[in-house]
Amino acid sequence: ASEGPMKGIMGYTEDPVVSTDFVSDPRSAIFDATAGMALDNNFMKVIGWYDNEYGYSCRVLDLVQHVGEVSGIIKA
Repeated sequence: ASEGPMKGIMGYTEDPVVSTDFVSDPRSAIFDATAGMALDNNFMKVIGWYDNEYGYSCRVLDLVQHVGEVSGIIKA
């Protein structure tokens, strides 16, 4: 997803990271492949990192642009 249609919104990392690595990151979430764990045969714990304020603000701007394009106020 991080390289397909969700590029720039979802991310993926296998690097050793901490929360400060994602300050001002515009993506909504970055999947941490090394932090997840299998809790049993049917249940997986998935970890995603994000900068709550910055990532949310970027999605609000995406929404404003989309509404402007759909309403004809902004040319696509």
